[in-house]
Amino acid sequence: MNILITGISGFVGQNLSEYLEKQNFVALGLSLRSSYVFNIDADAIIHLAGKAHDTANTSAEEEYFKVNRDLTIQLFDEFLDSNIKDFIYFSSVKATADTVDGILDEGHVSDPKTSYGKSKLLAEEYLLSKTLPEGKRFFIIRPCMIHGPGNKGNLNLLYKVVEKGVPWPLAAFDNKRSFLSIDNLNFLIHEILKNKDIPSGIYNFADDESISTNDLIEIIGKASGRKSKLWRLPSGMISSAAKLGDALKLPLNSERLKKLTESYQVSNEKIKNALHIKKLPVSAEEGLFKTIKSFKNT
Repeated sequence: MNILITGISGFVGQNLSEYLEKQNFVALGLSLRSSYVFNIDADAIIHLAGKAHDTANTSAEEEYFKVNRDLTIQLFDEFLDSNIKDFIYFSSVKATADTVDGILDEGHVSDPKTSYGKSKLLAEEYLLSKTLPEGKRFFIIRPCMIHGPGNKGNLNLLYKVVEKGVPWPLAAFDNKRSFLSIDNLNFLIHEILKNKDIPSGIYNFADDESISTNDLIEIIGKASGRKSKLWRLPSGMISSAAKLGDALKLPLNSERLKKLTESYQVSNEKIKNALHIKKLPVSAEEGLFKTIKSFKNT
């Protein structure tokens, strides 16, 4: 089976293409930077390319819509006119909600607040508005925070804090967050590609368990071989410091504080029910331990 992948050089693209190759698929990169022609022998398109959320809020609003909405529309129109059977679009949970009360499922009424989330949702709405030719499927994948060995981001920042013996000062924030290990992501995409009975639609991707940031700090301590230190400083004081960071462009700003301390739980029941499975191959703690361990090795 030949699979076209946009954004194949990114973290997810590299890992997913390598995984699919091991499953006897042929993964082919498709660049959207210039004119392109579909391989008529391809069986599916996985659209990963996009403009990621800029937590520093320095990106122009129109950039998100040009990349995340317009390029997706163009690519999907090409798909509809091609012989390719499956279209898999990587959106985001932030296309439906920036904050979550309870557990987020696919029935949530979408109300994104950021340009990133709005651009992703507009692309979703276009896909959902089109009539699919017989024999074709499309999937809107909404992953939560993706991680894995080699991935840099907030997890790496937390690792550096614990590895250097710096106390974690945000322990007063009690939360639960969903993560998505690259191993579980790869497994789910492979299952969708090989199982033609899974219907088109929106599917959340998340690990089975939610993890608190304090639990995450403990996992980092175990993986790094350093004793983690949790400080319960007053949450009001921390929030005020983050607002100061907004004004002075400091590393700790309100957006980053929200990412580190808010609760954001995502249900993966719909995709598991579609696949007739009870749990994913890798637990949330196992996946996080593997990712953190890779930071130490590098």
